[in-house]
Amino acid sequence: MELFQHVIGGSEVPSIDGQTMPDIDPYTQEQWADVALGGPADADKAVAAARDAFDNGLWPRMGFDKRHKILHAFADLMDEHAHELAMADTRDMGKPITQALHDAARSSWNVRFFADHALMSMADTYPMDSGHHAYSTYGPAGVVVAISPWNFPLMMSSWKVAPALAWGNTVVLKPAEDTPASATIWARLALEAGIPPGVLNVVHGFGPDSVGEALTHHPDVDRITFTGESGTGKIISAAAAANLIPVSLELGGKGANIVFDDADIDNAVNWAVQAIFRNAGQVCLAGSRLFVQNRIYDEFMSRYKTAAENMLVGDPKDPKTEFGPLASAEHHKKVTSYFSTVKEDGGRILTGGPTEGLYVSPTIIVDAPASARVCREEIFGPVVAVQRFDSESEVVREANSTPYGLNAMVFTENLSRAHRVAENLKAGTVWVNCFFIRDLRAPFGGVGDSGVGREGGNFSREFFTEPKAVVMQINRKED
Repeated sequence: MELFQHVIGGSEVPSIDGQTMPDIDPYTQEQWADVALGGPADADKAVAAARDAFDNGLWPRMGFDKRHKILHAFADLMDEHAHELAMADTRDMGKPITQALHDAARSSWNVRFFADHALMSMADTYPMDSGHHAYSTYGPAGVVVAISPWNFPLMMSSWKVAPALAWGNTVVLKPAEDTPASATIWARLALEAGIPPGVLNVVHGFGPDSVGEALTHHPDVDRITFTGESGTGKIISAAAAANLIPVSLELGGKGANIVFDDADIDNAVNWAVQAIFRNAGQVCLAGSRLFVQNRIYDEFMSRYKTAAENMLVGDPKDPKTEFGPLASAEHHKKVTSYFSTVKEDGGRILTGGPTEGLYVSPTIIVDAPASARVCREEIFGPVVAVQRFDSESEVVREANSTPYGLNAMVFTENLSRAHRVAENLKAGTVWVNCFFIRDLRAPFGGVGDSGVGREGGNFSREFFTEPKAVVMQINRKED
């Protein structure tokens, strides 16, 4: 039985009250580790360590070049320990190991990218006609609370923590209670790489009446970045507002995947499978609403159904497995509850459904009206609702008829249509003829119930720093 404790002030420590919680492998449905179960006192301790490291420590004053070298050493260690980090996520949430290894590689790249980006970023100068000169600086904001989700435990933690560290902040990371292991391992590697004690702290626990609530209400916190469910994001935003703490919220989604009749069908089918069945559909960016133009509907659906049914379901620790279990019994209960609504709402299950254990096989629902719950609500599982459409204006209207606006996909070989539809979709990211491809310089975030703010490249710099204007008189006359 492994043990994962908090990492606070450079040391692995138990909870102040000594409590622990079990870490359950969703494939075996058995406990594989003990995890420190923190509370408000542990959150206070972690914030105090981060506050001291920021106010009195070397990290914010180290300079970009030295931080850059340490962060690259950190990324090197992440690459060396990639299998350990990936296996932690696999055992915590059932992610197939091949996908978890991909996430580990993406995570070390996040650290390298933001280390490079901070080192090479430029500020602005503002020449003035009145004998003055102005310029901008970007100093670290202070103590950052990063709350990461359970579906991409390591990768989303690195997406939040890497830019915060690169710009000289200190961090308290609260991983999801269901997926704590990789965060503790990651914090160990940070210390080994030379990141000073107190700069990256990890505290485990729940949200309401626990660690999460204490962190988001804490007056010594300067920034909060959160990825998770939209309702939780609204609660965090309200808590942060009491202390005027800026927040960055990447929340839920109900992504539209639009396939026009001039699309490359093989390419569209391949990406449509990845868009909803990768990570067992537990992706905020999932293309859970699939719109297929009438002329190619039958051909597309025949290929799509076959591709979904041919996915290799199995033990997530097996490198050949493409499709694992859902992340927890609680989440399995939520996802499977939607199956009872399909017929009630007028839909039909073409293929898929619950199987053994915590598995839900790739599920395709057809004939459901746009008002059906499976078409409106974020299921966060391997369930896609397919709808027909005739015209471009019709599908854009239907795609936008949701409170969410995180992402969308468009498949067409018509360049003008691709640009036109991408422009008209209400989404933070639109992929054309692909899915899940990222440029870390680009803005990432959503509109409506999908979030507040953007991160990535200069957008992360704006959030994790305090931009300052300096104005100087430069032509003062001598007496």
